[in-house]
Amino acid sequence: MRAEFSENLITRNELIDSQHRELIDRINKLLDSCEDSDAKLAAIKTLDYLSDYTVFHFGAEEELQKEIEYPGYEAHKEQHENFKKTISELDEMLQEEEGPSPAFVKKVEENVIKWFYTHIEGFDRSVAEYKFMREHDGRL
Repeated sequence: MRAEFSENLITRNELIDSQHRELIDRINKLLDSCEDSDAKLAAIKTLDYLSDYTVFHFGAEEELQKEIEYPGYEAHKEQHENFKKTISELDEMLQEEEGPSPAFVKKVEENVIKWFYTHIEGFDRSVAEYKFMREHDGRL
């Protein structure tokens, strides 16, 4: 399963949408690294790369939410924290195994890609709509 940026992931916020595209690219690079001959080292480096960008992206989203006084900030931040734990668990899994196993790839698909789609379609779109409504006197 590969991640793809599709119409239903568009939030209408250029910065957030461009960062989501970058995150999808990094997720796919992680999956690609699982197929390399030196898969463990490549997967660890790629997961670190994804983790760093995730922290950067979540920080940008959370700053935006504070700026617009988004009422769902705490719940959204909690989702981000849960995702960071997932990335940490994936890192532990990679460290313990000889390389990215089929179980690791499945966990990436279920706990990264699927989470990512659900999060953008729900939480991130809600933030974008709230921001848009604030800027347009409550109208979508």
